[in-house]
Amino acid sequence: MPIREDVLVVGGGIAGTTAALAAAETGAEVRLLSHKKSTLRQASGLVDVLGAVGGDGPIADPFEAIERLPDGHPYRVVGAESIHDGLRFFDDVAGDVYAGGHTDRNALVLTHGGTIKPTARYPESVAPGLASAAADTLLVGFAGLTDFDAPVAADHLAATGVPFEVDGVTVRFPIEFRDDARTTRLAKALDADEDQARKRLADAIADAETDLDYDRVGFPAMLGDDHAAAVRDELADRLGAAVFEIPTGPPSLLGMQLEDLLFDALDDAGVRISAGNPAVGYEAADGRLESVTVDRRGQNVPYHAAEVVLATGGLVGKGIDSDRESVTEPIFDCHVPHPPDRYAWSEDDAFGDHAFARFGVVPDDDLRPTDDTAEPHFENLRAAGGVLGGADVAREKSAAGVSLATGAYAGRRAGEEATR
Repeated sequence: MPIREDVLVVGGGIAGTTAALAAAETGAEVRLLSHKKSTLRQASGLVDVLGAVGGDGPIADPFEAIERLPDGHPYRVVGAESIHDGLRFFDDVAGDVYAGGHTDRNALVLTHGGTIKPTARYPESVAPGLASAAADTLLVGFAGLTDFDAPVAADHLAATGVPFEVDGVTVRFPIEFRDDARTTRLAKALDADEDQARKRLADAIADAETDLDYDRVGFPAMLGDDHAAAVRDELADRLGAAVFEIPTGPPSLLGMQLEDLLFDALDDAGVRISAGNPAVGYEAADGRLESVTVDRRGQNVPYHAAEVVLATGGLVGKGIDSDRESVTEPIFDCHVPHPPDRYAWSEDDAFGDHAFARFGVVPDDDLRPTDDTAEPHFENLRAAGGVLGGADVAREKSAAGVSLATGAYAGRRAGEEATR
């Protein structure tokens, strides 16, 4: 029997999950197709809306800066209302696990490299460490954990001119693991308080040589998982200081926790989830998609839907593909404009204004991908998130915000069209 839905969302990242939730809110029956685990486990867990424009930042109020973005930017297509709508979906999902919903202004979060990042939403465990708070800060790293060098990060942070004193120490984790142990394993040890790990960790910090009479202590984001709040509370009590987490690189515990929040919300909303098999093609007639073809162990299975949302990500997520000759969108063969000369795709400066960073499908004002004549490829296909062109999300610090705003818009419109 053919698989039929009102709305089919292809992609399981922030854009895809937001689109599915927005479509479900209209009363539509929704299925989300996700080939692999999302890139959230490589992400910081922060939700950035807009931190810089044209390389200038940090931006205090992202909404005031939207008009400075180019016309083709996804924010200019969907408008500030959709950004607020996407943040509303996120706040409903995250509840009190995330902070920042009280204001439109960015917060300044410490990074594991000792820099400061403007962001709109951040885990509650990160909140006590905001750079705007004038609280003397001790950063703690662990011997053998190469992703975070606390003394180096402290030096970098002090050089930014933060309004507090900062120092960094390196201690041994209280339980011996092999040198390549994952941060998730360390987090579980603190969860279970193996061999009094929490007390021994606090004792090691108290014994470390530092001249700083600190008000708060920052750790790489690995202070427990299932019982993280209890771990932080006990350490804070033993240290006599506020305790906070610093977002880290992959594997990111905060990113994994965000992924869990989003997929729990999909379950609560009644969204059907099909994972593990890639979308590889489509069937269409009279300018409309009739089905999306999924490769299920070598067998092509059609998923029929009235409306489809494409949210497969950009170059990193393989939603946009490239070789030495061209740049393509691999499922629906949507038009992706790019310079014919491959050497024009990038700049010599590693942190320059690279053309490839903005590669993606070009939407109309209803987020439908268009062809090279500016006409929609299909009347019932919309796109959201990194697969959209026009935004350099890494340079702008806008990836999650673009995904939320366009996901909310595309999902809502798909749901409205499917149920009218």
